[in-house]
Amino acid sequence: MHKFYLSVTNVVYSEKSASFQITSRIFIDDLDDVLEERYGVKAELATKNEAPVADAYIEKYLRAKFAIALNGEIVPYTFLGKEYDNDVVICYMELEDVDFSSLKSVSIQNEVLTDLFEEQQNVVHVKWKGTKKSFVLIKENNKGMLNL
Repeated sequence: MHKFYLSVTNVVYSEKSASFQITSRIFIDDLDDVLEERYGVKAELATKNEAPVADAYIEKYLRAKFAIALNGEIVPYTFLGKEYDNDVVICYMELEDVDFSSLKSVSIQNEVLTDLFEEQQNVVHVKWKGTKKSFVLIKENNKGMLNL
């Protein structure tokens, strides 16, 4: 058991593909716990008994708890999948066809695991065109805003 509750999400703008590429690193045991608590699913992530529906429920949970707004409007992203790295699950998402020239603001709301752990902190790093901005989001302050 770890004693701190943290996720780290990187949102990187790719000029080459005109997209935001998003990776979110979440502790496996915490994600397992929240899937069971919220949906009654014993996902058993990163084990040989992993539930076949695990990816679908991870995506459902992320859609409920992680949102991006461009110019004040929430936009849909694609859940690409996940992989494991030691005690962390890395979730991959992408927001395609971003017209950066008309982009005035990016807002990120991240409530991942704040429904289960009061002390959960969600660190978000946003990188675009050589610039980096970071936020630490908590239950009471779950949204970070960038004006470009």
